[in-house]
Amino acid sequence: MNIELRTVDDTNEAEVASLKVWDTQKQYIASNRQSLKTAAEPEYTEIARPFAIYAEGKLIGFTMFAFELTSSDPNDRYWLWRFMIDRNFQGKGYGSAALEQIIRYFQSQGADHILLSTKESNITALSLYHRYGFTETGEMNDGEIVLRLNL
Repeated sequence: MNIELRTVDDTNEAEVASLKVWDTQKQYIASNRQSLKTAAEPEYTEIARPFAIYAEGKLIGFTMFAFELTSSDPNDRYWLWRFMIDRNFQGKGYGSAALEQIIRYFQSQGADHILLSTKESNITALSLYHRYGFTETGEMNDGEIVLRLNL
């Protein structure tokens, strides 16, 4: 499966914003439109890295990273902020393939870890993250459990 991360720009922003998860999943993630708005805010433009996820040239999802390279805590620099696969493409292996590409991206940028947070009730996402080696840190972030993958 050929997965590619492409920068979100004027050519794909509207399509990325229109991607949807199932209604039962909306409690777990901000909308792509809101995430892109956040990425454009002055305090986040140097930190947020939004990407469209393509499989075989077709848009299937969205992800956004936070690279806080000036953080005084070296253990708090690299975050997987958003990760979603459009509801029409779920259950087909795209999430796993995309997560592999996301991990490779972090490695290529010199990250030594990846942090993320999700609700404890997000069993499907937790299962995926655990399969790839993410473990709970014991910390909470805005009511969500924090997971870490050492690279």
